[in-house]
Amino acid sequence: MKMWKKGVLLMAALAVGLTAGCGSTQKTGEKKNVKVGVVQLVEHQALDAANKGFVDGLAAGGFKEGQNLTLDRQNAQADQSNLQTIAQRFANNKEDLICAIATPAAQTMANVTRDIPIVGTAITDYKEAKLVKDPEKPGTNVTGTTDMNPIDKQLDLLLKIVPKARTIGILYNSSEINSQIQVKKMKELAEAKGLTVREATVSSVNDIQQSAQSLVGQVDAIYVPTDNVIASAMPVLAKITNPAKIPVICGEEGVVKSGALATIGIDYYKLGYQTGLMAAKILKGEAKPQTMPIEKQKDMKVTVNEATAKALGLTLPEDVLKGASIVK
Repeated sequence: MKMWKKGVLLMAALAVGLTAGCGSTQKTGEKKNVKVGVVQLVEHQALDAANKGFVDGLAAGGFKEGQNLTLDRQNAQADQSNLQTIAQRFANNKEDLICAIATPAAQTMANVTRDIPIVGTAITDYKEAKLVKDPEKPGTNVTGTTDMNPIDKQLDLLLKIVPKARTIGILYNSSEINSQIQVKKMKELAEAKGLTVREATVSSVNDIQQSAQSLVGQVDAIYVPTDNVIASAMPVLAKITNPAKIPVICGEEGVVKSGALATIGIDYYKLGYQTGLMAAKILKGEAKPQTMPIEKQKDMKVTVNEATAKALGLTLPEDVLKGASIVK
């Protein structure tokens, strides 16, 4: 009887050992394969850079495509119905995490799912966009990085380049909440310096030529915030402003590369990279969006377009050029 009991115990022990050896292949501390959906509002240099940075940041955080990461990359081409379709796709696929690039993309994703973690980037004000309750403690399934610009420094840069400026034009898409926030701030700062501000708005790329033309002869310089419509069509704007000798100061370097004169602003690749690192922490279970503060980039740099300066007939001040990134 005792021998029989010993035999049963031995077989049970062997069974436990076999189960432990033949179950999940994931080792302690090993990261499982995860599914991440990436939705980008529209193609232009800033958002493209943020997208690349996000993927590289994920890799630095331990999640590499083809190893333990499956990416579903989608671009909405600035179409709201496309965003809705993509959001439903991600929800139905039960992605482990969603990266939303630009405010409208994040808003659409957040409206479709309250469960899947969402990290945003290229978003100016998460609270104003109703994505979080508080930037320090979101309280929702959304967190990420902000691209809020140093608008005061951008105005100072404009006045260094055009010291006799008295009237500033602001060109933006009136339906983009991130643009509205930046424009409000720029108006307050400009008016505090005794400057006159003239606004011209667009609702699509097709409006840019007419709206820009309305500012010709009326303004000494134009300010463009981090606006997705303007960013995607800066060459169109430059064809009007350059012959009219109107400098365009903008919110980010991608627009400078596309023809604007200058900016002092963030690096969208680095911003996306920072977002990727945040996403990796969430995927590892080290953080939750609900308690993960919105992060911002601290390092700002001046970028100037040499060809645009030449087209405008401008000689840029030495203190602007010193340490600046030059676009040929």
